[in-house]
Amino acid sequence: MPILWAGAPLCAQESAVWRDPSPHRVEFVNVAENVRLEVLDWGGSGRPLVLLAGLGNTAHIFDDLAPKLVVDNHVYAITRRGYGASSVPDSGYSADQLGDDVLAVLDALAINRPVLAGHSIAGEELSSVGTRHPERIAGLIYLDAAHEYAYDPPPGNKVGIWQTLEDLRKNTEALQTRAAALDEAGTKVVLQLLLEKSLPGAQRELESFQKFVNVAPLKLPMPPPPGAADLASFSALRSWFARNQGYSPPKQNCVRTGNPVPTGV
Repeated sequence: MPILWAGAPLCAQESAVWRDPSPHRVEFVNVAENVRLEVLDWGGSGRPLVLLAGLGNTAHIFDDLAPKLVVDNHVYAITRRGYGASSVPDSGYSADQLGDDVLAVLDALAINRPVLAGHSIAGEELSSVGTRHPERIAGLIYLDAAHEYAYDPPPGNKVGIWQTLEDLRKNTEALQTRAAALDEAGTKVVLQLLLEKSLPGAQRELESFQKFVNVAPLKLPMPPPPGAADLASFSALRSWFARNQGYSPPKQNCVRTGNPVPTGV
């Protein structure tokens, strides 16, 4: 689960004295107008391996892992739009657009048929690229990333019940508008959509969600939040993560100076 807190990230507070120890080269790739992405390159030999981070993480989440992979692969990682040092545009966060961003990086750096490995929410990028452009990749590795949005990304990037209810709302509004205009033919069409698709779909999604609620625990056990001493320095925060989460995040795994920082999934 994400851990959130407000205030300036500790990476910003200590940036004057800290240097990234991971042996990578950092470059920025333009993937669209006014959008550039941070790409880390650890070098190595063998087939290219491109790492994609999970929700709340930048490419630097792989700072410790990537050097262990360079014996067999040329290893890269991409910080997706909206994160870290990459651009933060107002739009362009659908699965296919994020997948196109990955393809644009491959084109710009002449990376030929890599293996894509993605964690958590990166599953949607893996599936988007794999289903639309399988000839561009050699394989996909899902790291805890085979969620619903990975194998069935819905329109508008909304998942399951939320997309179904959105469709129901739109069709209901359309019915009200057409009925008010006395558009008999159009009203019948929208009413048919409601009866044949929207309402049965909403019922199925709600029944499925009810089954999940019936078996899901009411409250997941959570570690205690970091205290003032844990937030006093980045090294103290890393110690808190090691004790409570079992891993220590890299220094540059932050989203944007001054914003709340999700530190993991």
